[in-house]
This record gives sequence, structure tokens and C-alpha cells, in this order.
Amino acid sequence: MWESARQNDVRNQPVDVIAVCGIDGSLHPLRFRYEDEAHVMHRVRIDEVLCCKEIEYVGIEAFVYTCRAYEETQAHMFELKFTVRSHCWTLFRVLY
Repeated sequence: MWESARQNDVRNQPVDVIAVCGIDGSLHPLRFRYEDEAHVMHRVRIDEVLCCKEIEYVGIEAFVYTCRAYEETQAHMFELKFTVRSHCWTLFRVLY
């Protein structure tokens, strides 16, 4: 699953996300799913959110979450981006 994402240099792919909204309005992603080039849906459980940073690019406010997921004995790091105005989640990039 992650090999195809890394090989195809996944950037800004729309994903479905399940997240928890805290009492202060903060979001914490729990899991997401995405469709690969073979039209197969993959579900990824997020084990750890390492950091969250707010970015603004050309007036578009967004939050980038650096996350870690474990698949059997291998760890994978990736970034999810939440765009505030459109309320859309994207798989921003796969780090490893």
C-alpha cells in the first residue's frame, strides 16, 4: 500500500478523514482512506500525530498534520492537510 504511494509521489490527493474535534476547536485525525491508481480503497489508522502547524499560502489558511502509522513492524510518516475554508482533507505527502 505505502510502496505505491511513495513510488507515485502522492501529493495533494483528496482523502476521507475521521477526526475528533476538541473542546477548544482543535482537530485530531484518527484515520483516513484513499483510493490508489488501481481504484482500490486503502484504510490507514493514525497511531500518532507528531505535530500540527498552521500555514497560510496565498491567503488560504490550512493546518498540516505530521502523522505516523504502523503497518505490522514498519512505521510510515506522512502529512495530512486540512484546508479551513473548504473543509477538505488531502494526503499532502508521504515522507517514508
